[in-house]
Amino acid sequence: MTQSSPGSARPALIPGLSGDELRRWYWLKDELSDFARSLGIRATGGKELLTERIAARLDGREFVEPSPRRRTGGRQLAGELTPETLIPEGQRCSQTVRAWMAEQAGPGFHFDAEMRAFFAASDGTQTLQHALDHWVATREQGKRGIDAQFEYNRFTRAWHTAHPDGSREDLLAAWREYRARPVDERGRA
Repeated sequence: MTQSSPGSARPALIPGLSGDELRRWYWLKDELSDFARSLGIRATGGKELLTERIAARLDGREFVEPSPRRRTGGRQLAGELTPETLIPEGQRCSQTVRAWMAEQAGPGFHFDAEMRAFFAASDGTQTLQHALDHWVATREQGKRGIDAQFEYNRFTRAWHTAHPDGSREDLLAAWREYRARPVDERGRA
């Protein structure tokens, strides 16, 4: 299959598509999963992983699956917690920890990206006070970036900044127009 020219319509997801052409367009995760199944390859994982797995198949390349993250099945915090409580390696963002943090930080506490990363990086030497201090410090950062896999969220934030009085219908129409163009013709939100 030949590459589409600038301004062309989004191609169909067919085995003759190239990996580069696949990456040029916005695809829903369900579309990618269905296409992966039709190609006889794993249909699990996030959009970025699915896209790379499919692109490798389309281009006739071997795809090396990323190593799974090592999960420790160790002890999780429970019972009475204090600021001096050590956070064990592999501690999940559990309801027990959420309740303690909300009690200390207030009802606005939530496990955002910074807090999830803090707990994921815990090596067993940090305390809940460190976690609380991290929460307070990251509140002063202002608006945080939105990860690449959340393209709709990034687009929505940028659109509302440019059109503060815009309607939901206008937003959705702009999103449909944005995602209908190839990546190299639309820039990034």
